[in-house]
Amino acid sequence: MAELFESTEINGLRLENRLVRSATWEGMADDDGSVTPRLIRIQEELAEGGVGLIISSYMYVCPEGKQNIGQIAVHDDRFVSGLETISEAVHERGGRIVGQIVHCGGQSDPRVSGLPTVAPSAVESPGYRNLPAALSEDRIQEITEAFVLAAVRLKRAGFDGVQLHGAHGYLLSQFLSPLRNQRTDRYGGSLENRARFGVEVYSAIRMAVGDDFPVMIKLNSNDFLEGSTTEKDSTYLAKLLAEAGIDSIEVSGGTPGSGPLGAARPDIISTEAEAYFFPQARILHEAVPSVPLMLVGGIRSLGKIEEILVQGVVEYFSMSRPLIREPSLPKRWKEGDTHRAECKSCLGCFRPARKGEGIRCVRKGEQ
Repeated sequence: MAELFESTEINGLRLENRLVRSATWEGMADDDGSVTPRLIRIQEELAEGGVGLIISSYMYVCPEGKQNIGQIAVHDDRFVSGLETISEAVHERGGRIVGQIVHCGGQSDPRVSGLPTVAPSAVESPGYRNLPAALSEDRIQEITEAFVLAAVRLKRAGFDGVQLHGAHGYLLSQFLSPLRNQRTDRYGGSLENRARFGVEVYSAIRMAVGDDFPVMIKLNSNDFLEGSTTEKDSTYLAKLLAEAGIDSIEVSGGTPGSGPLGAARPDIISTEAEAYFFPQARILHEAVPSVPLMLVGGIRSLGKIEEILVQGVVEYFSMSRPLIREPSLPKRWKEGDTHRAECKSCLGCFRPARKGEGIRCVRKGEQ
């Protein structure tokens, strides 16, 4: 029987346990996206705390695809040395780290990037007021190459793998969504066409980084928006990626416009409220049983993890907010203190980051 604190491998990447730090925007990079000492320290704390795999916050592959202040950049070679300091710090503490890369598409913020917003179609993203310009096919190819170059930079910087951000309404998931993708060319219309961009980005990265460098994706199982991506769409893309050799899929859902069904939900105060994307993970597992799945979404207790693990659907368990408050949570659980995560699920941790102060638990120390 699979155990939480056992060593496993993802395409040769050995992990000491099945606990994953899901990508979390820290808001701690310099204005140009460069790595800062605060960013390095937050990764060090996670490695020291026993997290099996750290997934970095979303790094933008093009300046126009930037969404937030303090977001990490990976669109130019000049950022490689700073990123190398992160991977070295994690490895010195026995950890493993994968870099997440993104183009935020219609959810990019021109007030932050200083550039016009682009998307598959000139359609507003729910929750955003910007009307993006529709991408030309030439620009789609340029962005694909930007993803490739970003992945190559992360490999050069010593990261242990790369994760595509194909969730939460960003560009990769916008192409898959029939609500946001209203193109009539080979990138729009049919499900086959809407999945094309995601497959092309993955395939181009795989060709550039080789077969032995883990390439993963965070995938929206369902956008929970009328007329947008559902499990039919996500399982179709997942099957194509599985056939092409994807190494792991992190199962997520929701967008900033999805209201109470968004990715980060408040008030996870009972075991029943935990793991709210598990029904979607079960569907994806049935579609791609050979691909290791990571489950994110309201995981707070060791008991819930063990209840799911024995079912053989999910191999890894991703957490974000609990590790903001308590980066040493995996170590605590392994050492026998198994009470649930201290996180209050209040969403307050993101408020300081939006003000440029960096992410932190605003309720730390409360009982």
